[in-house]
Parts: sequence; C-alpha cells; structure tokens
Amino acid sequence: MVKATYTKDDIRRIVKDENVQFLRLMFTDLYGTVKNVEVPVSQLGKLLDNKLMFDGSSIDGFVRIEESDMWLYPDLSTWTIFPWGSEHGKIAGVVCEVYNADRTPFLGDPRNNLIRVLDEMKKLGFTDFNIGTEPEFFLFKLDPETGEPTAKLNDQGSYFDLAPVDLGENCRREIVLELEHLGFDVEASHHEVAPGQHEVDFKYADALHAADNIQLFKLVVKTVARKHGLHATFMPKPLASINGSGMHTNMSLFTEKGNAFYDADSDSGLSEDALHFLGGLLAHARSYTAITNPIVNSYKRLVPGYEAPVYVAWSGRNRSPLVRVPIARGDSTRLELRSVDPTANPYLAIAAILESGLDGLRNKIEPPKPVDRNIYVMTEEERQANNIVDLPSTLHNALKALRKDDVVLGSMGEHLAASFLEGKRIEWDAYRQDVSQWETKQYLEQY
Repeated sequence: MVKATYTKDDIRRIVKDENVQFLRLMFTDLYGTVKNVEVPVSQLGKLLDNKLMFDGSSIDGFVRIEESDMWLYPDLSTWTIFPWGSEHGKIAGVVCEVYNADRTPFLGDPRNNLIRVLDEMKKLGFTDFNIGTEPEFFLFKLDPETGEPTAKLNDQGSYFDLAPVDLGENCRREIVLELEHLGFDVEASHHEVAPGQHEVDFKYADALHAADNIQLFKLVVKTVARKHGLHATFMPKPLASINGSGMHTNMSLFTEKGNAFYDADSDSGLSEDALHFLGGLLAHARSYTAITNPIVNSYKRLVPGYEAPVYVAWSGRNRSPLVRVPIARGDSTRLELRSVDPTANPYLAIAAILESGLDGLRNKIEPPKPVDRNIYVMTEEERQANNIVDLPSTLHNALKALRKDDVVLGSMGEHLAASFLEGKRIEWDAYRQDVSQWETKQYLEQY
C-alpha cells in the first residue's frame, strides 16, 4: 500500500471534493484493538492543528483517570476515505499518535512505541525495516435472526478450492476490491487449508505503515464479511482438529545501499547482518512469543500436526521450523517468522521482533545450523542433539519467559510492559479458573 504525502491543504481540498462529513480518528490500544473518536467535519481545523483531545483513562493500557486528557496527532500519510459511508456523506479515517497533555509523545501508545524502536534502528545505520504479512481468518455464518456469530463455517473447502465448494469466494473477492479501493496492492487471495479459512496477501510496507495496514485490513475484512451474512474472526484456533490461523511475517532491513540482508558474495546469499538478525530472532523467540501470540487460544494453534511452528529452529528449505528463509535474493532477501498470529498487536509484535533482531546485530549472535529435516517427525532425542527447543506451550509459560528477557521487555518500554504483563496475568488467571466442556465430558462421570 503506497502511502501518499498529504499537506493540510490537500486534506481540506479532498474533504470538500469528496463530500466528507465525518472524521474517524483511529488509534490502537494495548491489546491491538482499533479504537476511534468520530467527529464531524467541522472539527477538521482542530484535527489538522493537533488540537483535538480525548479521554484516555478508559482505554486498556493507557492512563489513570487523574491523567485522562490526551491529544490526538494525525499522521496525514494514513488518510483514508472509507468505501462505505452514511446517508449524510462520506467518512474519512486517519491514524493518530497519542500525546500527553504536555504535548510529549505518550509511550503507552503502541504506535509511538514502535516509532521509538525504529529510531533506535536508524541509529545503527539502517533506513527501513520492511514487513510483509500473511494474515489468515475464518468465516462463520451469522444467525439471520439475531445477527450474532454462530459456530457454523461458511464452507467445507480446502486449500485453493473454487466455488461452489468455496462459498466465501464472493465475500473474499469484495474484500479484495475494497482493499484496492483503499490503496492496498493485493497480490493474491485464496481459500486456506481448513474449512472456512481464507487468506488475502498484500504487498509489504515499511514497519510503521505495515502495522497500520494490518489494522485497516482487519477492519475491512470484518465489515465486508458482515455484509455477506458472515462473521470474520482472526482467532487463531476457533475449532479443534483443524489448522489454525497464523500471520506469517516476512522482514528485511535496508540501508541507503539496499537490502542489508543480501550478500552476493556469500554462498547462501545471506549477509552477516541477516545471520546475526536471525540469531537474535531465535535467541529471544520464547520471550517474544507472549507478544506475537498473546491470547490463551494462541497456544491451541502452536501444537504439532497442524503446520504451525512449535520448535525454535530455522531453514532455507522446509516449513516446519520457526523461521524460514525464502529462496528469493537481491532486494527480496528476507526472513519469514512463522509463529505470529493475527491476534497480535502489530505495533508491539513488530517492535519486539525488530528489537530481538537488533540485539542479534549488536552482540553478533550467531544462529545455529539450519535444520533441513521435517522437525515434526524427529524424536525428542534428535531435537536435543540439534539444540532445538520448544516454543512455550501456554500463555503462562510465554509470560514467564518474557519476564526474564530485558531485551524484549525493553521493546515495549516500561509503561507498556507493566500494563501488558498485568493484563495477561489476569487473562490467564480467568482461564485457569474456568471449567471447560472438555473437562466436564472427560471427568464428570469417570470420577
């Protein structure tokens, strides 16, 4: 998605020419949920002059009630006119950064935090961190009477199936059209492996706008799905015994000279920077998993047998390790982290991934040898011999690993880290105190 460079006068002209009547000021909370303040177009002047305030005390991970007044600063490069509107005129949206009452950047804003980590990257001589993601989602039928989601999938299709087996084809096609209307460069869309599961791939972007694009993508998918009588969910494992939804994340660092991950003179085509970045990714994998896979349900996907990565290893060939190195070289040289799922807050996840890789660069962390065998069929002894460790099996274990890792905690900053750990502790406590249907069915009569 190519980001335009808009001036204030450009925005004023567009608003007039397009009959924009409402402005949706968007930002993201601690847990990755898009929030917005909607104002009439009469407030455009205040928005452009950074004079719009909101109450941040009710937003997860933000501030206490006695610190509630906060400013919204729009990033004009994210200006968007939504393809759906109201009978009174069009609705435009813009992603905003959150500032404290004293006009300093609020570091509890995940987007501001990512900007901070990107600034650290630039001090090391890199200009861009490019991110390309592959978010997957499921489509469930809505109850026609209540409008609530049901547990009924919209189809029983499988990988690359066509209509009439793939009943989500029309919905997916409209999603693509709406995304293109918004400026996304959609590269492909298709049915995924599991029944009711879909994927739409769009072009990479710089890290900050890649995170913005993920949030806008989710909004479009959910909005269009509802028009088709469907509910789109990015829940990693909505049903047992089928593949879950991931968000494979491709990444590459650039300098003014080009892709820093590429070295034409090396046997693999990978530079020392690429290998050290990879070393950092693997060294901190167990810790950032709490951020890239942040909900209890994430760990129902990270199990053997359903194509999701479970083991900390890398390869240029097979797809069972945590990190894959696609064969493309030159400016397309990249690393693919396969564990991330689409419930991750993209700003926090990208910051954690980047900080882990930068730690690898700073400390010249060497990655282990690549594992080109199918790790799923290796014995435990074979994995130990190859120094392959498991990813955390639960959110609780992931949080324990995160608490011990100052590098990954540092990727969030003190405010976000404290709020994240406390919020996720509460989530885990609520989960472990619940009694599931599986437990009742398994144990009620037996004991």
